[in-house]
Amino acid sequence: MTSSMVVPVIDVQYDNFKELWPAMVVAIKTSSFVALDTELSGLGNRKSLLAESIEDRYKAICHAARSRSILSLGVACYKKLSDKTADTYLVQVYNLTLLCSEEYIIEPQSVQFLVQHGFDFNKQYAHGIPYCKGNNKAASDDRGVHIRALFTELLRARKPLVLHNGLIDMAFLYQCFYAHLPERLATFTADLSEMFPAGIYDTKYVTEFEIRLAASYLEYAYKKCKLDNSRSVASGGSGPHVHVEFCQYAGHMSSYVDYRVCPSLASVEEQTDICLRFSAFGWCPNGTQCLLSHNTDLIILQDEKSKEDKRKKRKRQRNKKKSEGELMEDSSIVDGSPKNKVAHMEVDPDKTPDNQQGAELCHKNTQQNEGDSMGADSEGNRNSATSTATEDTNKNTNTNDGVEKSDHAANTGSEKKADAGTHRAGFDAFMTGFIFAYSCTHLRKEGAGEAVEEKEQEEDGQLWLPNCLNKVYLSGKAAPLNVVKSTFSKSSKAHIQKMEMVWGGRV
Repeated sequence: MTSSMVVPVIDVQYDNFKELWPAMVVAIKTSSFVALDTELSGLGNRKSLLAESIEDRYKAICHAARSRSILSLGVACYKKLSDKTADTYLVQVYNLTLLCSEEYIIEPQSVQFLVQHGFDFNKQYAHGIPYCKGNNKAASDDRGVHIRALFTELLRARKPLVLHNGLIDMAFLYQCFYAHLPERLATFTADLSEMFPAGIYDTKYVTEFEIRLAASYLEYAYKKCKLDNSRSVASGGSGPHVHVEFCQYAGHMSSYVDYRVCPSLASVEEQTDICLRFSAFGWCPNGTQCLLSHNTDLIILQDEKSKEDKRKKRKRQRNKKKSEGELMEDSSIVDGSPKNKVAHMEVDPDKTPDNQQGAELCHKNTQQNEGDSMGADSEGNRNSATSTATEDTNKNTNTNDGVEKSDHAANTGSEKKADAGTHRAGFDAFMTGFIFAYSCTHLRKEGAGEAVEEKEQEEDGQLWLPNCLNKVYLSGKAAPLNVVKSTFSKSSKAHIQKMEMVWGGRV
């Protein structure tokens, strides 16, 4: 149904950070957009993170960001290639292993989850890139190559920032690599709007409110977009589709790269009972003990079958009523997910156990491999890979499923099992970027009348998904958080000072 893909991610640690620094900076500066993902040491009280009041949620997030830390950072740089007929992107993916130099809380349930998914804490403490949180710590953050300087380069690049369910990500990025979080949510959003003038995009909002998938957690959204993209390519390219290219690595650079084979979507014939909670949210409180299936491939196929059955049923109803001379009100019938499937907007905090790290409130820990055959995409969440930012790097030529694979990856990397280390954030960043790239193509082709004008604006960096610009998904809410600076909110003093340093040439 879909073909396999080999995704390379560069594993960046303290040992090779300075060596890879120039390539990472160039990759960011030459990209069309940058997708980020984080792995965290904890989130604090889960119920507080789902509070009815958004301001209360923000306070809970601030407490978590100030007392916990980022353990790894995934960076996926997508550069749209103008010399290609289709929407083609050169993708470079980095997975940075980090180590906060200050005391921070690490929650037992987070440790358990991360270890189960391949996170190597020995590797983190031995080779993690050190950083200090909050405001600059005098000279310690004013010189040298460090993660805060890389975040500054991201700001200076003025590229669109892409995240999945990104409110918590942004708060942690702000606190860990930028400055102390402001006390008020309005101040925080005002700061963000100036930090990322090219816009912030949340692929969870995109897939739920624009593409309207049956579920919107990261693994489901990625696999569904990849499947639809493959079908467009197989149909002769008449439908909206994107191509992805990766760099080819040789010499000592290849030692930093892990290759993860993302297999095709499995065609599941047997009738297996699906866990409705996992089907809707991407997590289940029973974890590996759940007796129902957590197979994302099966969930997608059953969702599609349910949608097709509903379409046929509506058609029969229309034909029947036409024959009876009655009018059919199509507006009363809505496409949806399978019967009895939990709507993913319905998040009940009382049913979210405090010890469940995989809650829908944060995608950090929703891509769980629960022991069912979820495919290597789940394992790929802890994948590592590498990319250089040079324009003349040899690229792949073997196109398959809209994805062009590196010869080096196909010949040597595809048999290499992903390292058991900190590679999940990098692959999640890649998936987030792929969803965004496909969504841009898909939604633009749907509005074909404005396609030419929009494409020109997009290439000029003025427009990607206008309906999703600066709209961040809020769990359980029918409306997003708008990242804007209103007339009633001011930027924080720390942000103003930091921006003077950023644009003044100092880090």
